[in-house]
Parts: sequence; C-alpha cells; structure tokens
Amino acid sequence: MKTSDFDYYLPEELIAQTPLIDRSSSRLMVLNREDETIENKKFIDILDYLTPNDVLVMNDTKVYPARLYAYKEDTKAHIEVLLLKDLGNNIWECLTKPQRRVKIGTILIFNDKLKGECLKVLDEGICHIKLIYDGILVEILNEIGEMPLPPYIHEKLVDNDRYQTVYAKNLGSAAAPTAGLHFTNELLEKIKAKGVEIIYVTLNVGLGTFRPVNVEDVSRHKMHSEAYHITKETADKLNEAKKSGKRIIAVGTTSVRTLESCYHEDGFVEESKETSIFIYPGYKFKVVDALITNFHLPKSTLIMLVSAFSNKDFILKAYNLAVKEKYRFFSFGDAMFIY
Repeated sequence: MKTSDFDYYLPEELIAQTPLIDRSSSRLMVLNREDETIENKKFIDILDYLTPNDVLVMNDTKVYPARLYAYKEDTKAHIEVLLLKDLGNNIWECLTKPQRRVKIGTILIFNDKLKGECLKVLDEGICHIKLIYDGILVEILNEIGEMPLPPYIHEKLVDNDRYQTVYAKNLGSAAAPTAGLHFTNELLEKIKAKGVEIIYVTLNVGLGTFRPVNVEDVSRHKMHSEAYHITKETADKLNEAKKSGKRIIAVGTTSVRTLESCYHEDGFVEESKETSIFIYPGYKFKVVDALITNFHLPKSTLIMLVSAFSNKDFILKAYNLAVKEKYRFFSFGDAMFIY
C-alpha cells in the first residue's frame, strides 16, 4: 500500500482559516459505508442520526498555549519552540525551528521567568528541553504562549477558546481534537435529551497524529506515541455498552485511537498508557461502530485511518465530492459522519 494512494486534489482556498461564528453551523457529509451513499447536511442534523442505543465517545483533552518564541543565550538567534509532551521532571519533548541552531547544551531564553536547556537532540527537529522557571508553568505559558495552530492556518486566532472543545478538561495537548469543535453545549444537551450516553476519554494529542508520512510504503511509517487515560468509571460504562450491543460512536480520530488501544480481551480497564497505534486499511476494528471526523490532509495518517474505517475508494470519492461542493477542510473545516 502506497502513501500516494491516499492523495487527492485540494484547492488552497478550501482550507478553513477561521472558525465559524456558530460551531454547529458547519456542514456535515454523511456516509453510509454499507450501501456507499452520501448525503450533504448541516452538523446540527447529526441529531437525526443518533438514537438512545448510541454511546458518543469524546476526547476531553485540553490544548495548552504550546507555541513559544525564544532566543539563544549566546548568539541571540531566534528559535521557535513547540511543546509536545511533558516527560516529567520539567523535561519536555519539543519541536524546534530552525532545528540546526539547537544543540545539546543550548540555553534558550523565553522571558525573565522562563528559560530552557537542550538535553538531547533527536531526529526531525525534536529535542528534549528542561524548562527552568520561577512561578507556575501553566500561568507562564498562558502569558507568553500561543495556541499551536497547524501551519496551514495563516489567520490569527482572535479567541483562543475556539481552538478548544466546549468540553475540554484535561490539559495536555499540543493540538485540538478538531472533530469535537463542532459541538456546542446546547447541542450536547439535545443529544443527551435523545437518550444518547456521552462518555469521555483522554488522549493528549501530540506529534503522532499530525506528522506527515514521509515513506512511500505505508507499513514502514512509525507513529510517535501519545498518552491516553481512561478512568474505571469510563471503562465500566464502555464495557456495559459493548455488553448491551450499543453503537459506539467515536468523535474524532483521537477517540478512535484511544478506544482501539485500550480494548483488551477482557474488555476495557482503567489505565494510563501511551499508544503509537497506526490504523490504515486492513486494520480490523474492535470497538468503534461509527465515526464523526473532519476532512483530513492528503496522504496523512488520518485519511488512512478513515479509509480503514470504510474503504479507500469510497472515502476518496467523498473527498472529491467535498471539493466539488466546496466544503471547508481541516481543523476549522466541516465534518463527516461515517456509519
């Protein structure tokens, strides 16, 4: 299977640069993977496809302002740093730019309260940086950090909360689980009123979800690991849902990866682990019955996951139709429901 098999043509003007005023007013493409029919709806119409036999699983991770700007203590050269993962003991996995200027021992000055020392240099611009600070790190990041918007978004984000889901709770992500951005509190109340159970899991979104695939042989791509957590209460609810034959609907690819990673022979259990699961066509799903997701980048691991959930030809047909119908793509774009 080739990476180029998951390519499609996308005009740049269809890449959404800003969120819509009303989260739930985005468009929704509905795909029936059994008879391969496609419908064009509004996201609010998701209510018509949900029943009391459904469980909606959402990723409640919260994005921190992870994009920081520093200068090197010795040369004053400017460095951009993206915090990816807290490794413990104030050591963070980071993505630096330009990479060649950061070496072991490099001291980075962010402001008078925060500096960092590079402890390790890895491939692809990744470094381990020890943060040294006075005060509370979260408060410092809120003061000097920026929301880590993807590089294809060029417009400035006016309201940082628009890159958070309304149910974001557990701080720890370097990117938003964007399928959840379409939900409003009002819509969630309507979903609950239909008898749908809503369950939350946590996967801290990092580099693994968005790293480009740089090999032509899909099977040779290596995912970076991301931390996930499910509580005992969540595990019990998921086990009961499976036992009762309820339809499990994942909101976003991060929820899919969490559910498929933490399901074992004996069902779900409380756990905090890391996953580097890579889902592409040929994968046999164990848990997820339906999926709400956004439109993803060409040749990305995300479009591969979605293709695995349906089939590649049908998904690419839907994507080409979305281009023709001028859907909005990527993080602030429109959504897809596959059932």
